[in-house]
Order: sequence, then C-alpha cells, then structure tokens
Amino acid sequence: MDPLDALTEIAYLLERERSSRYKSKAFRAAADAIAGLDDAQLRDPGLRRRKGIGESTYTVIQQALAGGVPEYLATLREKAGMAGPSELRGALRGDLHSHSEWSDGLTPIEAMADAARRLGHEYLALTDHSPRLRVANGLSPERLREQLSVVEGFRGDGFTLLSGIEVDILEDGAPDQEPGLLDELDVVVASAHSLLRMERGPMTRRFVAAVSSPHVDVLGHVTGRLVEGSRGTRPPSTFDPVAVFEACAAHGVAVEINSRPERQDPPDDLLAIALEKGCLFAIDSDAHAPGQLSLLDYGAARAERAGVPAERIVTTWPLAKLREWLGRDR
Repeated sequence: MDPLDALTEIAYLLERERSSRYKSKAFRAAADAIAGLDDAQLRDPGLRRRKGIGESTYTVIQQALAGGVPEYLATLREKAGMAGPSELRGALRGDLHSHSEWSDGLTPIEAMADAARRLGHEYLALTDHSPRLRVANGLSPERLREQLSVVEGFRGDGFTLLSGIEVDILEDGAPDQEPGLLDELDVVVASAHSLLRMERGPMTRRFVAAVSSPHVDVLGHVTGRLVEGSRGTRPPSTFDPVAVFEACAAHGVAVEINSRPERQDPPDDLLAIALEKGCLFAIDSDAHAPGQLSLLDYGAARAERAGVPAERIVTTWPLAKLREWLGRDR
C-alpha cells in the first residue's frame, strides 16, 4: 500500500469519527512530510528525525511499504463499518454546510474541495462562521471578501465550490453579517449559536425573523441540541415548530438535516412537523475536516427513515436547479 495514501486515509477516518483534532492533524502533517520521497528515503531510519514524523506515523509508513494494510488503518476501517450507502445517499449531489481553517475547521479550503471531489460531489458550499462567533474565528467582512476571491479558484472539472457563510442568528433574528456582502454569496446558512435557552416566544420570533430574511437559504441545526460526543450533551432550544416551519415553507428556506451524529438535528418529531408543513430540506455534513464530509451517510439514513421525499431535498438537485432556487429572492 502507498504510505501517503495510508496516512491520508487514517486522517480521513479519524476526522469522520470526530476523534481528537490533534490525531488527524498529526497524520496529515506526516503525509505532507513524506510527499515526494521515494521508497529508499522512506525506508531510511533517519526518516524518524524528519519534522512531522512520529512513532505512530513512522510505523504506518513502514507497514505500508511492507505491502500490507497498516494495523492502525485496518482497525479504523473495521470501526467505521464501511457500510454501503443508502439509496438516498446515492442521490445526494452536494453539501451546503462546511468549514475550513479560515474559521474553526481543521484544514485548508483545498483539502475540503479535494475531499468533496473524491466523494463525487457536484458542489460544496464553504460556510465558515460569521464575525460574532469569535470563539470559532468568525470571518469579519474584510476576511470574507478575501475568502471570496480564493473560492473562485476551486471551480472546474465538474465540481463547483460555492461561496457561503454560516451566519449566527442574532437576538432579533437578523443575520450576523453585512447585508450587501450576503448578496454576493451563493449560500447563506443561518444558525443560532448563542442564547439557546431563550424562552419559547422570543425564540420563535427570532427564528421566524431569520428565515423571513431574503438573504437566508438554510436554517441550520435548528434546535442546537447535542446528544453525544466529547462536548457532552445539551438540551434542544424551545420554540413553536409549527410557526417556524410554516415560515420556512412560505419563504422557501430549507430546513437542515444536520448529519453530525452528536447533533441529530432536528429531532424526529420536529422533522415530521417540517415534512407535514411542506418544507424543503438540505442534508448537510457541517464538516469541519475532510473526513467529516462523509457524515452525509447519517443524515441520509435519518431522512430516509423519516420518509422525506428526495425531490424535497435541495442537495439532491443538480447545480443548475440549485442555483435557480438560491437566487429566488435576489
């Protein structure tokens, strides 16, 4: 097995299982360190002293050179299950929610775009965080404008990187970014990251105002809940789902089916209400690393169990139809 491929796949699988970011970064750093080296250089014991190579990564390299699958990789593959995709997963053409190292993602934009291509995506929206979310290194207007010029370079060969942002929903429901700048983006995902314990009435008005904005395309991880994982658990926000989802349907805003296993958002009962109210949906990964783009498997499985028709899932649409929908109010 090629050592570079082995290191990259290990990083990918560690990202998929939301392992420590330091682990996945270590394997990506090792892959960068050996890029361009021949077999003789890789077998040289002096490789251990090269920056970016540690004991674990050195062992993987040597086991790959020996012709087999490194033990660490074999264990991760077994843990991942490698189950075949559902019929709905096969219908997904892209993803409207992802992050790069420009905010709180783990890798450069290029790594995210390359991973999306390998998954067969037709498109991926880059939606780094907005200014108010300082803990996530949210993008100021100036940094977002700079990012827009970079995004243009990742389009071609049947793949399009869409410009976008995940805006924080402010207390009054306004999106956390300059309106004129939002007009320049392909995709705007609006999510609440603060004041998640607001009372039911004010939170309902906050969400209705957010999805009524002509700039918002997707309502992200609507309840904000956490059901597992290293961050612990968090109860869902409370609001009137009928009012919120009726507003989503009226304004053509898609309800996100967030694929991260620690979120499983919206919960099944709210997903049923959104379905009944005629909402569109977006199955998104909310990926913060390349390996997490494959979390779409989980979102597709949830949507399939809930009986969400593929034609109401905007991420099954070809790019031309998606662009037509995204430009509906602009």
